[in-house]
Amino acid sequence: MARYQNICYLSRHGGMSRKISYKAQTRRGSYLYPVFYSTTAGNDYMHESIVPSDHFQRSLPRLPIPKLEQTLDRYLKSQAVLMTESEWNTTKKLANDFAGSEGIALHNQLIQRDSQNKHTSYISEPWSDMYLKDRRPVCLNHNPFITFTDDPNPKYMDQLIRATNMVVSSLRFMKTFRANLLEPDVYHLNPKESDTMKFRKFVRMLPKSISFYGAYWYKAFPLDMSQYPNLFNSTRIPRHGKDVLSLDEKAKHMLVLRNGHMYLFDAIDKDGNIVAPDVIMAHLKYIMDDPRLPNPNALGVLTTLNRDKWATIRTQLCNAGDMSESAFFSKGMFNEGYMKLVDSALFVLALDDHSPDTPNAVSRNFLHGDGTNRWFDKSFTLILTKDGKTAVNFEHSWGDGVAVLRYFNEVWKETTTKPFVHPDTVPANVHSERIVQKLEFAMDPKLKEYIQEAKNDYAKTCASLDVAHLEYKTFTKTFLKDHKLSPDAMLQLVIQLAYFKQCGKTAASYESCSTAAFRKGRTETIRPATNATKTACEMIEDRSGQYSVEKLREQLEWCSKYHSQLTKEAAMGNGWDRHLFVMKYYAEKEGVELPGLYQDPAYARINHIILSTSTLTSPAVVIGGFGAVTLNGYGIGYAVENERIGFNVTNYPPATNVHEFVQCLKESLDDIYHILQGKLPRK
Repeated sequence: MARYQNICYLSRHGGMSRKISYKAQTRRGSYLYPVFYSTTAGNDYMHESIVPSDHFQRSLPRLPIPKLEQTLDRYLKSQAVLMTESEWNTTKKLANDFAGSEGIALHNQLIQRDSQNKHTSYISEPWSDMYLKDRRPVCLNHNPFITFTDDPNPKYMDQLIRATNMVVSSLRFMKTFRANLLEPDVYHLNPKESDTMKFRKFVRMLPKSISFYGAYWYKAFPLDMSQYPNLFNSTRIPRHGKDVLSLDEKAKHMLVLRNGHMYLFDAIDKDGNIVAPDVIMAHLKYIMDDPRLPNPNALGVLTTLNRDKWATIRTQLCNAGDMSESAFFSKGMFNEGYMKLVDSALFVLALDDHSPDTPNAVSRNFLHGDGTNRWFDKSFTLILTKDGKTAVNFEHSWGDGVAVLRYFNEVWKETTTKPFVHPDTVPANVHSERIVQKLEFAMDPKLKEYIQEAKNDYAKTCASLDVAHLEYKTFTKTFLKDHKLSPDAMLQLVIQLAYFKQCGKTAASYESCSTAAFRKGRTETIRPATNATKTACEMIEDRSGQYSVEKLREQLEWCSKYHSQLTKEAAMGNGWDRHLFVMKYYAEKEGVELPGLYQDPAYARINHIILSTSTLTSPAVVIGGFGAVTLNGYGIGYAVENERIGFNVTNYPPATNVHEFVQCLKESLDDIYHILQGKLPRK
C-alpha cells in the first residue's frame, strides 16, 4: 500500500476560498495519513463533511490472522539476518516443532477466540494489556513527542497568540469529530477518481453495513477511527498491576500548567459552544501573568514514577486534605475532587517559561522536561515554550498515533492559514480572576517528600539519556524518488549502514506500521534488518574494490523493493510479530507451558530492539522523537522531506555513543548519495 497521498483542504482566508494541497508521509513507523476533503464550516467546526465520520466503521474488514506457516517463515527470515548458521538451525528446528504441535493448538484457539469477538480485532486486548500492565514510567518508555513547524508568520509565534489559536483549533477539531462531521479517514489509491465529490455523494447514500465495499469499488480504503474518542477528556490512571483508561466527555474544562501550578477554566460554555477566542486569550494571559514562583510541590512529576508506586502515592494524595469547615468553603472540594478534574480535562496545555536554544535542548524539553510542568498520564499535552515553539507529547496506551497525527495536521493548517487571534487582538475584558480556578492541593509532609524524591530520581533518569540531532540537505526525498527508490527504504538502509559502520554487525530492528485499514487495528512490525540490507552494508563497507557502482546500485534497488514488500505485508496485517506475540499472551494468561519457540534465547534476542525507528513526515512536523527502548539501543525518529532529511536520536550511555552514531548516519547518507551519483563511496 503506497504511503504518499495528496492532502487537500478547502479553507477561507481573507473572505476567499482557496484549495491548499500538499503531500505528506506520516508514520510512527508506517502510520497512514488519509486524504480528506473539507468544506468551509461555521465557528465551532473545522469543516462539515457530507460523509459522517463513522460512516465506514461498521463495515471495515476485520484484522486477519496470518497463516501459521507464513508467520513462521517470515520469523525465520528475520532471524537469519542476526544468527550464525548453527544458531539458525536450532531456531529453525524449534519453529518446525512449533508448527507441528503446540503452535497449531494455540493458533486454532486464537482463531476460535477471534470468531467470538467480531466487534474488535485479535490484537486489541493483548496490545492494550501490554501498555497498561507495564509498570515502568510512561515518560521516556512510551510517550513520544511531535514538534510543530513554526508558524510561517513570525508575529504569530508569540506564546499567548499561538497558544490561543492552538487551543481554539483543538476544540474545533474535537467538536467536528463529536458532531460526526469530521471527514472520514480514507486512503485513496486513485485520488482522481475517489477523492471527489462524486465519490462522497455515492458512499454517503450506502448503508453503513456495506459502505466500505462501495468505497472499495472506487479503490478507496476507509481507515479505522475507533481511537479518536480517546483524544479528548481522557487519561491513564495508575492502578496496582494494571492501569485503567478513563474518559469523561461531559467535562468542559481544560487544564493549564505553568511553573508547576495547575489552572482550570471552562473552554466550552453551558450550551456546548466553544468560548470566544478573545476570552480564552484573556484567561491564558491571566495565567501567564500570575507572579507565583515555580511550584516546589509540583504534582506533575509524580506521573514520571513507576506505575505501582504512583498508584500508591495517588491514593494517599486523594485521601489527604484539611477537612475543616473553612477549608471546604475556601476550596470547594478536596484532593480527590481535584484529581477528578485533572483526569477529565479536555487536554493539557503546558506553558513553559523558557526557550530552549538548540535542537537537542528543544527535543529534551518536549520529550521529558524536568517533569514539574507536565502531566504525562493525559491523552496528550500541548506544550508551548516562551518563544512559541510547540509540540504534542502523548500517552500511548489509548492509541497508536493515527488520531494524533490527523489532529496535528488539521490544527497546524488551520492555525497557520486562518488564525482566530492576531498580534493586534486585545484580550476580552472579563474577570479571569473569578473564572480561572487555581488548584491548591492539600499537602502533608510525606507527599512533599515523595515529590522531592520523584524530582531527584527523574533528574537522574533524564541525565542518563543522551540526544543528538542531524539535519542533512545534500539530497532529499525528491532525489530518491527521481531515482525510483523508496525514500523510507533508503532511510532504513542508512540506519542499518550507520550501525554496521559503528559496530560491525546487524542488530534487531523495529519499525511500526499502522493496521488502521482494519477494524480496531493497532500496529504490525516491519523488520528493517534483512538479508538485502545486510548484504548492502557489507558491499558498501568492503575495502577490496570488488563491487562496482552498478552492483551497488542494484543492491540499493533490491533493498528498496524488499522493504516496500515488507511494508505492504505489514499494513495488510501480514507480519509475524503480532501473531506470535498474541499466541504467547494467551498461553501465559491461561497458564500453559510456553513452547520451545518462545523459550529460545533467539526469540528474546530479536525482541530486544537495538534500533527502534519511527518516521513522520508532513509540512506540519519538524521532527518527532522518543526514548531508546533498550539500554544498549537507539531511539531513532527521522523525517525525509522535499527540503531536508532529519534525525533525532536518543540513547543511554555508556553502552552506546549517540554522537558517533549520528556521524555514521551522515557518512551513510553520503555513501548513498555517491552511489546514486555514479561514484563509489568514499573510504
